[in-house]
Amino acid sequence: MEDLLRPIYQERASQSNTMGILILEKKRPVSPVTDNFDVILFVIVKEPEEEWYVKHYEFENKSAAMHIVSEDLLQSWIDTSSYRRAVEWVINGSIIFERNEYVTELKDRLRTFPQETRDLKKGIEFAKLIRSYTEAKDLYDSEQYLDSFSQMVRSLHYLARLAIIEKGFHPEVTVWNQVRRIEPEIYKLYEELIESHEPTDKRIQLMIIAVEHAVSKRSLSSARHLLQLMDEREAPWTFGELKNHPDIQNYILDLSSMIEYLVENNIIEVVLQETKGTGIYHRTYKPVDRL
Repeated sequence: MEDLLRPIYQERASQSNTMGILILEKKRPVSPVTDNFDVILFVIVKEPEEEWYVKHYEFENKSAAMHIVSEDLLQSWIDTSSYRRAVEWVINGSIIFERNEYVTELKDRLRTFPQETRDLKKGIEFAKLIRSYTEAKDLYDSEQYLDSFSQMVRSLHYLARLAIIEKGFHPEVTVWNQVRRIEPEIYKLYEELIESHEPTDKRIQLMIIAVEHAVSKRSLSSARHLLQLMDEREAPWTFGELKNHPDIQNYILDLSSMIEYLVENNIIEVVLQETKGTGIYHRTYKPVDRL
């Protein structure tokens, strides 16, 4: 198949801003990783006119998709897991062209999974988990059991991805197949929620307890990205200062619920500052000192 596509990718390889080209073929009849195309051509370029360009082809009753992506956008996808397929294409794709070992070094970085990137990814998934889990509990308390069930499934998904990152792996598209191998305890929770014959409300009630324990024991490690940022200065932070910090933007929408959880669990403390209004204070935040 690579020979048939050679004229297409050779044209890209000849361009000076092309850093690497990978190819990934579909291995199963239904293939989420390749968007059900028979083959993916993944082209990484430097400073293109368009950050992400996609073109579809058909040949001999087969289909192909070519994705041309800027290295900056790809790095953002890697850092934030915002497009997991692309990460899998890099990890599992075969190199058919690279400039100065660019793709080889990129694959090595993904395999080593630097701690800084890992902490950011954990922060993103933890923030999503806290919001989703809080909403699941609130829906349960208001007896909206089906909505709570749906939100709890989502919470377990975030927990699974968080556990995978903790083990030093990048979450894949088929996350539950991955977590069954890497973190079987969380996979068992998922099975209990989905397959149990208990009434829906009872299943959710048991899951709230289990997830609360799983979240609690991971909270300090999962919030490391935020806590290290807050430790950069001695003065406490206003929420507005944190919200506007460039390193927080990848989980800004879930920041408020994350901070409230960390306050409730004595990981971040509230420092009150006087305002012009009598008895009204600004809330500011700083990490709790830990010996």
